Amino acid sequence: MKLKPKLLSLLQHRKKEFPRERIIADLTAGLVVACVALPLSIALAIASGVSPDKGLITAVVAGFTISLLGGSRVQIAGPTGAFVVIVYGIIQQYGMQGLLVSTLLAGIILIIMGCLKFGAFLKFIPYPVTTGFTSGIAVVLFSTQVNDFLGLGLTDIPSAFVAKWQFYFNNLSHTSTPTLLVGLLALVLIIFWPKRFKLFPGSLAALVITTLLVKVCDLPVATIGSTFGTIKTGLITPHLPDINLDIILKLLRPAFTIAFLAGIESLLSAVVADGMIGKKHRSNMELVATGCGNIVSALFGGLPATGAIARTAANIDNGGRTPLAGIAHSVFLLIMMLCLMNYISLIPMTALAAILFNVSYRMSDWRSFVSLFKAPASDILVLLVTFALTIVIDLVAAIEFGLVLAAILFMKRMADVYNVTNTDDDIMDEVHHKDDIDAKKIAKHVSVYEINGPFFFGAANLFIDTLSNMKDCKVLVLRMRSVPAMDATGYHALYKIYKRCNANGVKIILSHLQRQPHKMLHKYGFLDIIGRANICQNIDESLMRAEEIISSAD
Repeated sequence: MKLKPKLLSLLQHRKKEFPRERIIADLTAGLVVACVALPLSIALAIASGVSPDKGLITAVVAGFTISLLGGSRVQIAGPTGAFVVIVYGIIQQYGMQGLLVSTLLAGIILIIMGCLKFGAFLKFIPYPVTTGFTSGIAVVLFSTQVNDFLGLGLTDIPSAFVAKWQFYFNNLSHTSTPTLLVGLLALVLIIFWPKRFKLFPGSLAALVITTLLVKVCDLPVATIGSTFGTIKTGLITPHLPDINLDIILKLLRPAFTIAFLAGIESLLSAVVADGMIGKKHRSNMELVATGCGNIVSALFGGLPATGAIARTAANIDNGGRTPLAGIAHSVFLLIMMLCLMNYISLIPMTALAAILFNVSYRMSDWRSFVSLFKAPASDILVLLVTFALTIVIDLVAAIEFGLVLAAILFMKRMADVYNVTNTDDDIMDEVHHKDDIDAKKIAKHVSVYEINGPFFFGAANLFIDTLSNMKDCKVLVLRMRSVPAMDATGYHALYKIYKRCNANGVKIILSHLQRQPHKMLHKYGFLDIIGRANICQNIDESLMRAEEIISSAD
């Protein structure tokens, strides 16, 4: 597919894609998402070790660029929690100029990846690896906010995870009661406010209320102003950071880390968005747009940027359906930045910590983490190793080791699955001819697909792409006779197809499940989800069951 921004494609059909009602809905969604992004951008910037204006600048310039050039209809981009640990580490080692150069180089790498059509390859990363490092980052992010949430006032906090928590426990006596109470109030508002007032984001409500409380009552609570001093207002003039060959070579590793994580997170967010709106993004164009967004962010002195799942979901929930919503979000955020920056310095640090606690909780996706313990032992091992290395060492080591371990276990699983047997080829040809689908009568509105070979992480996304364009289908029969084994990524792909089919009123029938996939789907409860009556022993039984479903529907 050619590299073409989604907005450009939609503008070619502007009468259909941009009626007055949709434009109003997109602008409204952009305003709501801007209200969500304002506190998040500030909190993420401070957690990364920079001033709050850097986070807002990133959301404005990178968010605008990625929405303008992106391959998704509804992607909202900006700073995200996944980058906090990486950005903080780069700044500690190389300074702010090092971060800007790394972000600039990462943008170039992402553009090259998109032009070389690497979008499809990034989807092949096993599900346990992505879940492991995402959950690990969430734990690390949570641990960075304890000092501000409790008001401990500590400096020179160890960077190592275990040493950091030992340092916290040794200094719990320094906890500030007013700070802790304000932080708890912010946390309660973040959790319970949306249940009563859905139009006004809970995180923004928490900032406004706690800021007023601290100011009016003159509470001894650290604020952005007392911590960072005067905050700059508005955008700076774009400029190229100091760069030469020696700096490039020194910063290539962090640049590749930023590019890899930005690519993964953008595509994951786009895939989630596709499922919510029933459309399909252009993965390579999304990589190019993310690269451009990071280059622009670096030129304006901002942070690394990528697609943000929470903000993208908020955009969709509030009616956003075109890139206009993402562009509007950036424009509204710029207006807020220019008008409200003088008041931002009054925000309590503990309230920002509460927001990041919530971000950590959402990032961890503990339900997915726990559900992976129903997967084969090899997937559980990959999950735990990636998770532990992310916390104890760093993200780069976790991803590298996780991918290598997944590849080794994949090869072992292949050796276990394929055993050499002395079976007469003529007999097997006769059996397969007997079950040849061309010789079967298939009822109208029934689609039959066969999966051949082990259903592992390499095949899972191909499976999703193959079934993404089903039309006029009421019953989907999946022949599993040639699937000797399945892993967690394969199950995740199957479950995504089920959710898509369920949303469109399509029933799924599984035909001829072999032992290992049957055992795995039973552990996940998937057999009960689709109904035991829809698990058939062979293709003839499956087609008869499909006819029953069609008949009962009529």
